[in-house]
Amino acid sequence: MISTWSEWKRYPRPGRGENIEAPISPGLYEVRYAGTGALHSFEAVENVARALALLQTGTKSWFGRRDARAEADLEYRTCATSTKADAKAAAERMIGRRETYMSGGAV
Repeated sequence: MISTWSEWKRYPRPGRGENIEAPISPGLYEVRYAGTGALHSFEAVENVARALALLQTGTKSWFGRRDARAEADLEYRTCATSTKADAKAAAERMIGRRETYMSGGAV
């Protein structure tokens, strides 16, 4: 079973003490660039909160520190599911609908 998508939330920025608010269950996540709405990442995962926490959102310098200028202004939303299989099925349906829309098949 699939639940509904959460509202868009600002992706936490390093060093600001911000937290990710996401389910610790299977589901989907979508991350986009706030300014343009362009897709950054989208995936069906076993643990949404963990996947978002591990997501690479910026670049690192040679010395291991994040380059603040390269840090993107991102936002994310989540959708919990009962199982990872449900999450994968929902993701495949969404991808199929997007491909149909982009090819001009949707009216």
